[in-house]
Amino acid sequence: MEIEVTQEKLSKALNIVSRVAMGAKSTLPILSNVLIRAVSKKVSLTTTNLDMAVVDFIPVISAKDGEVTVPARLLAEFVSNLPHGEKIKIKANGTKVEISAGKYVSKINGASSEDFPVLPEIDEKKTVVYKMGVDEFKTGISEVIIAASGDTTRPAFTGVFFNTFEGKLYVVASDGYRIAEREFISKVESDVQAIVPTAALQEVLRSASDEVDEIELIFEENQVRFRLGEIEVTSKLIDGVFPDYRQVIPKEMGIKMVLPREELTRITKMAAVFARESSRAISCEADAKAGKFYVSSVANEMGENKSEIDTKISGSGEIKLDSRFLMDVMNVMEENEVRVEFSDEPGVDGKPQPMVIRNGKSDKYIHVIMPLDF
Repeated sequence: MEIEVTQEKLSKALNIVSRVAMGAKSTLPILSNVLIRAVSKKVSLTTTNLDMAVVDFIPVISAKDGEVTVPARLLAEFVSNLPHGEKIKIKANGTKVEISAGKYVSKINGASSEDFPVLPEIDEKKTVVYKMGVDEFKTGISEVIIAASGDTTRPAFTGVFFNTFEGKLYVVASDGYRIAEREFISKVESDVQAIVPTAALQEVLRSASDEVDEIELIFEENQVRFRLGEIEVTSKLIDGVFPDYRQVIPKEMGIKMVLPREELTRITKMAAVFARESSRAISCEADAKAGKFYVSSVANEMGENKSEIDTKISGSGEIKLDSRFLMDVMNVMEENEVRVEFSDEPGVDGKPQPMVIRNGKSDKYIHVIMPLDF
């Protein structure tokens, strides 16, 4: 194998694919390598951790067929330190790899591509395919992924649930204490129910560049592929059943208001400072008569804090929340105003009802935070 490529192109591709190899926790040394493959003058770089694989097809100046694997971190660091604008030649003689760029030469001991895991193929004739804008994808995933759980004993909660409902595609995540749902595509013809690991989605977000406008989502029975131009991220799906979360979202709440997002963020931050010693618990109180919304917290040894926002409110009541959950959703909301709804009356099941948060104008995103029960 022999290829010639510019430093910029190779370094960018290595930065994308090497993250998976560097993060691989396995007893298989080959997983820390990147597979360089040249076929019919088309060159690809591939890494995998067995659960996820990243492939980047890079434009080259010239290429001779062949393939080899080399340590991803070593190659990425060497190439990144080469001068910009240099043309890099990579020659493989068996597992011995020579990398040269002008007066800079390095020889790396690689490994046979035969030892590299065979990536599962996707039969695109048996898939469900969606296309959407990259910016919309990034916004939607960022809004819901904050609610995903890190508790591996509940696998379904550790991913993002892609599901169709009434002709629309939604993404949703929950850790059992909050639910974040985003309408992803407003009109679809094919149905899907799939839980995608958050690690794969985070990799897609990192790989999405301003140079690509569209992303392709390809769902198969047990895996999914995200295609961004010349980059492909393929991941296994989580084997589990996501709960019927729509039953948890209240249809109507007695206490409603519209609040400036920036000001709500500020007073929540201030309350959170005092809430550190009380399991991050803050109190949100609506006073319809006074037209004020309060956020407060108490730290027995340090003191207390209470701030207010003037607004029109329908209904009065109080709810206690985890301050981090409220901060998380404020940080991903798109609009300057947010609609907040809750109730201090128990639901039909007798349990306390949650707080529901939406953007000031759009209904595409909804965030539900369960109250603290003390």
